[in-house]
Amino acid sequence: MPETTTPTLRGIPEIRAHFRTNKTPIYFISPTAFNLLGIDRWLRGLFYVNYFDSFEGSHPRVFVPKERPYVEFKSMEDVCNHLLRHKEVLDRIEKGGPGGKAVFVMFDDETEKAAAAAGLEVAHPSAELRHRLDSKIVTTQLGNEAGVPSAPNTLGRASSYAELTALADSAGLGADLVVQTPYGDSGKTTFFIRGESDWERNAEDMVGQELKVMKRINNRALAVEAALTRHGTIVGPLMNDLIGHPELTPHKGGWCGNDIFPDALSPADAEKARTLTRKLGDRLAAEGYRGFLEVDYLVDVDTGDLYLGEMNPRISGVTSMTNVTAGAYADIPLFLFHMLEYLDIDYEIDVDDINDRWARAASVDVWSQLVMKDTGDEVQQLTAAPRTGIWRFDDAGRIEFARWGNDWHSLHDETEAFFLRVLAPGDYTYPGADLGVLVARSRMQDDDARLTDRALQWIDGIHSQFSGTPLEPEDERPPAGALAFKTA
Repeated sequence: MPETTTPTLRGIPEIRAHFRTNKTPIYFISPTAFNLLGIDRWLRGLFYVNYFDSFEGSHPRVFVPKERPYVEFKSMEDVCNHLLRHKEVLDRIEKGGPGGKAVFVMFDDETEKAAAAAGLEVAHPSAELRHRLDSKIVTTQLGNEAGVPSAPNTLGRASSYAELTALADSAGLGADLVVQTPYGDSGKTTFFIRGESDWERNAEDMVGQELKVMKRINNRALAVEAALTRHGTIVGPLMNDLIGHPELTPHKGGWCGNDIFPDALSPADAEKARTLTRKLGDRLAAEGYRGFLEVDYLVDVDTGDLYLGEMNPRISGVTSMTNVTAGAYADIPLFLFHMLEYLDIDYEIDVDDINDRWARAASVDVWSQLVMKDTGDEVQQLTAAPRTGIWRFDDAGRIEFARWGNDWHSLHDETEAFFLRVLAPGDYTYPGADLGVLVARSRMQDDDARLTDRALQWIDGIHSQFSGTPLEPEDERPPAGALAFKTA
């Protein structure tokens, strides 16, 4: 018999229809469904395989194994590897049929092996390539080659404060410095060094590593995601980062949310950011990378200069925002352009046309998210936690649970917000642990990078729903499985 071929999909309508009728099982394997929550509205056959049961069994696309014994997790990769070796998960994958794809936020070479053993193909570039590109040092070097400059910096090593200052002096960076090590998330490996005491406090994390030493600038942080396709780089909407708010995170330079709105940048700066992102995408394509990418930019508030901050070669914590903008609804979510590269589909799109449409203000509406960490100073076992779903303010200004919801797409206005719970009653919380994510249709940060009154109301209201029992020093160490989650 003659060999059959899949017809080429031409344009967004045919691509959208294909995803609505997709028959390939696709599993998003991660601690929670957060990053891709809601994509199942566009992508038939997508299932979330998670460790934390944010929905208490009520979400039809979320699978959480019932048996969750004590496991010493140390990273998000550990969680994914555990899930891929879990009998209940393997049974669920087998039930879904052959030819499945696996999608992750974070994974390593062990994850690749476990996925293959489970009969899944990883729908990402290799862990080896992603790990190399995830280095802040490599990002800086590739950005320079692509014509995407970083803030004034130098690269090198230092084993003492004197060596650090000598390194900074050689590049004319001054004495107020920001130092980063190659790998780390949410600001945990970003250090602000103004004097020897700052160095001594953090030296253990910096000595022996390649360092990116930067001049500290008065900056505003921006994020944008892109998809590197065979036809070129598609750039998503620009959004402001929320960084270091002590009400949300104990980490001074830690990412803790985003605002997306039409005038997040001036038209000229927005166009420059999009151009730089496409340049960086083209450079990464030459490295063999394809698919999803997140880029952070720094706007120098004093000079107006736009600099490359860092890059995440993966799905990230801002993917949740990228996928709900007006542009995503008009075409398809950016993540689906990633999947086009991994579903053995021949397709044709006009990348320039898509980028032109997505650059218009009409393609961006107002959304925000707050990533809420435990900002206390003790370990507790939770006795109460807010439910996942839609919350709202009552007439007295207090928050109350309004209704169940499986994502944030149905929010009516700024009086409502969707809360995705991470930790539940019985789980253990500790300083820096992720409690959950709040998504709303209003800005949470003003133009001076201060939390809005409404944001503070939401934070106080959600925190008031948590309560727990502190652990005494002689108490048994809490299960580490409850301590593993990170959003990006």
